[in-house]
Amino acid sequence: MRWWSAANLVSNVGTWMQLTVQNLLVLQLTGSAATTGLSLAVQAAPGLLLSLVGGSLVDSWPRKMTASVSQALLGVVAFSTAAFVAFGMLTVPLLMVLAAVTGTIATVDNPACSLLGNDLVKRKDVPSAIALGSVVHSAGRLLGTAAAGATVAWFGMSSAYVVNGLSFLAVAAVIPFLKLVPKEEREPQTAQEHPAPAVADGKQRPVRGGSREGLAYFVRNPRLVALATITGVSAIFGRNYQLTLAVLVTGPLAAGAGSFSTVSTVLAVGGMVGAVVAGCLRKPSVRHVALLAAAGALLQAVAGLSPSLVVLILLVAPMAVVESVSDTAGTTVLQTEPPSHLRGRVLGVWRSASTGWGLVGPPLLGALMEFAGARGGLIAGGLAIVAVTGTAMLLTQRRGATEPAEAAPALRKALVMPAPRTAPAPAPAMAVREAEPATV
Repeated sequence: MRWWSAANLVSNVGTWMQLTVQNLLVLQLTGSAATTGLSLAVQAAPGLLLSLVGGSLVDSWPRKMTASVSQALLGVVAFSTAAFVAFGMLTVPLLMVLAAVTGTIATVDNPACSLLGNDLVKRKDVPSAIALGSVVHSAGRLLGTAAAGATVAWFGMSSAYVVNGLSFLAVAAVIPFLKLVPKEEREPQTAQEHPAPAVADGKQRPVRGGSREGLAYFVRNPRLVALATITGVSAIFGRNYQLTLAVLVTGPLAAGAGSFSTVSTVLAVGGMVGAVVAGCLRKPSVRHVALLAAAGALLQAVAGLSPSLVVLILLVAPMAVVESVSDTAGTTVLQTEPPSHLRGRVLGVWRSASTGWGLVGPPLLGALMEFAGARGGLIAGGLAIVAVTGTAMLLTQRRGATEPAEAAPALRKALVMPAPRTAPAPAPAMAVREAEPATV
């Protein structure tokens, strides 16, 4: 786990170095904001369309081999991009091809690296592993962003891609030497403890069909459906702070880019603190996720009323902590809920859904802010999250009270019961990270 954490830190530093300069590169190459947006869409498209297939492959192939190969391939793409930039050969069509290739590899790499981290800890240590991964991610973001400016100033934009390529190879080199926890300590529960989730008539039906098996399991599991609803609404209306807080700081609060940088730093530090706190949650449930998400949304709504930058920072700090705890708890539920043979496919379903709301969120939130203003967007978004989360909890409790006796317990589990403790699969925990765009 120590080696895996160190590899993740190196990987995240490389990622954020590249992300810091990549939009500037696209704008320098094309001079078009529309092309920049298109390249982002091309990068995201494989995650929306192919994640089910990628998750099925991860469930079928040896995990260490799959993660090593996918990391090495991503490293090759990063080095290739660096070479094209350094020799002035990068064109818009080539840029789009590199973005699409990176996104396609990521449909296998992300679940493979996420699930590989599970095999390094006993199942009781999963929440702590996920929390550690969140801290590593935030630390890598701070270090990578700080290092990018100096590196690019000395060696040019291609240097960020070189460093990122080296970080991929570093992870690929570490994976073969990782010692896995014995399976009996990771999978102490039997298959009988993971039956197919009950449907409306209270009967349990098996799910079959390759990649479709993961989708069927996901849709028929009330806990995962509730988690997706809460996370999706929160992502659309509450987590696009690079947009909402940037507009608030530079608009109504009349501060500059330096002030927004301070707010962003507070968000990152709060995320690290929240991840550490989340490590104390030994058995998180969807109900914990819902309550924390609602609390963070209320703080967001209040932040929209901030009369000054100081007040905003005082509200942003606890908001970041609460939302980080919620995210880490949700990741634990997502990764520990499915049986081991379905985890890759369930992660594929989740990635497809998260890509969808990631594409829908910014334009929808931008339209809301155009209509209601910066303050109105934050307030309306926060209240929308509270309303949807509260409604989901009430509907689940009501269905649990009105369904037949044999079906009610399964429905009540959606927001009340803690997730079963199967073998862990921390997504931000020990996953290397979301694969970054090749050029966007």
